[in-house]
Amino acid sequence: MAVFTSVSLDDLTQWMTQFPLGKPLALKGISTGIENSNFFLTTETGEYVLTIFEKLSFEQLPFYLHLMRHLAQHDVLVPAPIANDKGEILHSLHGKPAAIVTRLQGACQLAPQPVHCAAVGTMLARMHLAGRDFGMSQPNLRGLDWWRATTPTVLPYLTEDGKHLLRAEMHFQEAFASSALYHRLPRGPVHADLFRDNVMFDGERLTGFFDFYFAGCDTWLFDAAVTVNDWCIDLATGAFDEARVRALLDAYQAVRPFTEEEQASWQAMLRAGAFRFWLSRLYDYYLPRDAEMLTPHDPTHFERILRLRIDGAIPPLV
Repeated sequence: MAVFTSVSLDDLTQWMTQFPLGKPLALKGISTGIENSNFFLTTETGEYVLTIFEKLSFEQLPFYLHLMRHLAQHDVLVPAPIANDKGEILHSLHGKPAAIVTRLQGACQLAPQPVHCAAVGTMLARMHLAGRDFGMSQPNLRGLDWWRATTPTVLPYLTEDGKHLLRAEMHFQEAFASSALYHRLPRGPVHADLFRDNVMFDGERLTGFFDFYFAGCDTWLFDAAVTVNDWCIDLATGAFDEARVRALLDAYQAVRPFTEEEQASWQAMLRAGAFRFWLSRLYDYYLPRDAEMLTPHDPTHFERILRLRIDGAIPPLV
């Protein structure tokens, strides 16, 4: 992620003695992303990722870290948090919350083919099912309440056409979220940010999902919509690649079949997934925080996708 908090090897020399990882040997800041300060950490025992959390609090973070540990224990491919000598997986560094997790092997697949999308669909369904008996609950912190709070903040920066779209979609999503149909959708812990750069592959073999720090309890269909809106599109236009859509959705439902209520909600949820990221990218673009190596994402990408999901043809869920 973008580096907001600088860390050196000297900072870690004493701090690392609480972990069974040996001495720190190398530390490199990770430049992608905009939420936390992430570093590749090499120690005497292997490769890890050190994260310093810039927004999430000590009170919010146990949900994310314990969810990752729960999923790893249920054979879902995710980074496993490292406990210190007291058994704790949430730590403090430079006065901020911090965690160390195992580093996944491979690389992100930024030009996915249907085979990659199928692997993502299978693991996403397995993740949803594995989360059913997770004993903690926390709402999606970038859900409807955040949309309501953020909309008036970004509206002044938009054209009149943009303002109209934002207000109209907010009205639509509020009405959908209050409907009986919405409340019958299956739900549980979701990743909520499963983009191409949050999944690792070794060739065609998926090696793991990572960056769970937007996770929360929401509808599983929202998670599927966010994922399809990134993995199964032409990045230049936002249009669906139907072969990739079918590969991801068919693989998902081979593990967990979609319900009739989910089929009826598919277009609305694809719109919700696009709206959530248009809104957050507007916020990050117009109200950025200072950080080393920070490059905010262009919000017009998800504005384009939202318009397509409203007016364009939608591949069926099943």
